[in-house]
Amino acid sequence: MNLKERIEAFGMLGDRINALKSDEINKYAAIARHENPWFTDDNVKMAFEGIGTMLDREKLTKWLLPYHINIEIPKIVGIVMAGNIPLVGFHDLLSVLVSGHYAAIKTSTKDTYLTNLVIEWLVELAPELKKNISVREKLIDIDAVIATGSDNTARYFHYYFGKLPNIIRKNRVSVAIIDGKESREELESLGKDVFSYFGLGCRNVSKVYYPEGYDVKQIFEAFNGYETILDNHKYKNNYDYHKSIYLINKTAHLDTGFLLWRDTDDLVSPLSVVYAETYDKKDNLSAKLLGMDEKIQCMIGHGYIPFGQAQNPEPWDYADNVDTIKFLSTI
Repeated sequence: MNLKERIEAFGMLGDRINALKSDEINKYAAIARHENPWFTDDNVKMAFEGIGTMLDREKLTKWLLPYHINIEIPKIVGIVMAGNIPLVGFHDLLSVLVSGHYAAIKTSTKDTYLTNLVIEWLVELAPELKKNISVREKLIDIDAVIATGSDNTARYFHYYFGKLPNIIRKNRVSVAIIDGKESREELESLGKDVFSYFGLGCRNVSKVYYPEGYDVKQIFEAFNGYETILDNHKYKNNYDYHKSIYLINKTAHLDTGFLLWRDTDDLVSPLSVVYAETYDKKDNLSAKLLGMDEKIQCMIGHGYIPFGQAQNPEPWDYADNVDTIKFLSTI
């Protein structure tokens, strides 16, 4: 298959996903929840919608146009997928296959069903790609690797795959920058960036920066529509746990009734908690954020990613800001 045909294959997959009805998605989500209780109907629907939007043919063509993809000898590229949110490893699979390589996939035990389901659809639509895809228990006899995990697993990945061309990703979080000019609608949309996928994704806002003197009650009032997140017992358990720890330790915090807000210099907050920090000048904040570039996935706010759009990456929005297609074009 040439590049145009590979783009068309994924375009057809996008059509297939966009045609899914609610009862189908709920059926797939019910099965996926046996592997991962965080995979609610809404979360699986959101993941499918994101992929369906990403696989727009014009977007794919625009994404790949700047590259000179001419793979003479395809390589076997191992993909170690995470399982924190549904189909989180899809972009790596898309990148490897659309560039003309072979994908050797190690799925997460927490997201095997949905990943295999999407691969099954892709092969049905484009049988020529079947030879380019293998799902494996162990990644041996590969030429390169793309691996996503925690800071701890990254050390493991470096030990086993360090001699191969690689992209190895660690923990990252996203931040929101409030400048005080946000509308009520924008603050409500910020809630999507905080609460989508229960806050489990690297594109979820974990830290909020706000100007000195700003009344954070504006944010809490805008978040009121998200209180149903407590209906999920796993989220509620996290909320109750961290609330009790803060109370016992007399840690200063604010409580919306379903989200804990703590002012701290720390960046990576636990589930059900958002860290916050004031700033005096935006230039000083920009310099500070630049120094934490290796830990920040994306930034939300005026002049950055629009509020509410953190979980809607485009094909060219690379995890860890590492150009996957450039990497695959040079191995």
